[in-house]
Amino acid sequence: MLKPVEVKALADYKIWVKYSDGVEGVANLSHLAGNGVFELWNDYSAFEKVYIGSSGQIAWSDKIDICPDSIYMEITGKSPEEIFPGMKKDKINA
Repeated sequence: MLKPVEVKALADYKIWVKYSDGVEGVANLSHLAGNGVFELWNDYSAFEKVYIGSSGQIAWSDKIDICPDSIYMEITGKSPEEIFPGMKKDKINA
């Protein structure tokens, strides 16, 4: 399981995240700002309050969080199949 161990807010709605496997990098979340629940970020100080939740989620409140796996994929450029090899489906000949 990919677990974030550190997270911090950067300028322009970006976050820096470090994972338990040593991977670290920056994810751009600006496309979410101001949309739906992410309207909270219209007050930039709310965006700066990012933290790692008790379940390993990257969160801003108990109602706003992002799956850490999606951030890991953005940082590494890997596909879900590369990160979770068990997801690969066997080809079935019909």
